[in-house]
Amino acid sequence: MDIEFVDDLLAEVAKAELMPRFGRLAATEVFTKSSAFDVVSVADRAAEEAITRAVLDRYPEAVVIGEEAADADPAILRQVDTAGLALVVDPLDGTKNFVSGLPLFAVMAAVLRAGRIVAGVIHDPLTGTSAVAVEGGGAWLRRGGVTERRLRVAAPVPVGEMEAVAGTQFVAEPLRGVLAANLDRLGSHTWLRCAGHEYRMAAAGHCHLLTYHKLMPWDHAPGWLIHREAGGYSAHFDGTPYQVGRMSGGLMCAPDEDSWHAAHDALFAPRPAG
Repeated sequence: MDIEFVDDLLAEVAKAELMPRFGRLAATEVFTKSSAFDVVSVADRAAEEAITRAVLDRYPEAVVIGEEAADADPAILRQVDTAGLALVVDPLDGTKNFVSGLPLFAVMAAVLRAGRIVAGVIHDPLTGTSAVAVEGGGAWLRRGGVTERRLRVAAPVPVGEMEAVAGTQFVAEPLRGVLAANLDRLGSHTWLRCAGHEYRMAAAGHCHLLTYHKLMPWDHAPGWLIHREAGGYSAHFDGTPYQVGRMSGGLMCAPDEDSWHAAHDALFAPRPAG
């Protein structure tokens, strides 16, 4: 699947379906899914439908695994590991920000072949830029269909100087308490409510560490590849390589393997009582 086609498609759909609705959604156009934070809007649905139509028109043999389609039919997710050619799509990452009028959201997609992530795109509709990666080809910033520069992760630093994205809202106890207690061992930590921009930050060298617990493929497959192609290292919390079909077990991304282990030791070590 032509990654430039995917990038251009995401940009076109964002311009046509998302931006005209940004800051203009009525309360009746936003719906709650699993929680007050987990919401979907008419913008998400319209964007996913447009992307799906365009992809299947050009690649009729492909399987499109969209977040909203999978919400309606979870069986679609079983094809993540088996489809010969699949496009995993998040039509609006950061929906909570979008419906709140906050200009921090993205459109993401990853190309998979038999469960292997071979390309990824994270498009920012506000700046018109995309972080793009093809397996083995590095990670790049594109603007208006033109490649501008290569993306590189940050240089390694000691744990106490690491800038991290580290939300704990989806982590179950007792691990949640351990992580929350240990975050002060880092230099700083934040959460943008938008995995797309968090991965872009890390791939461009603007933060050192990403930690996630809930691992839906549309949230992580594009960013994982972009981060890796930008020189980064990642693994599930148990140290095993990331698998797109594994949707639990956490994921942590760092500039290199040594940084990953240092951060893991700091974040997952139980605090002494008292």
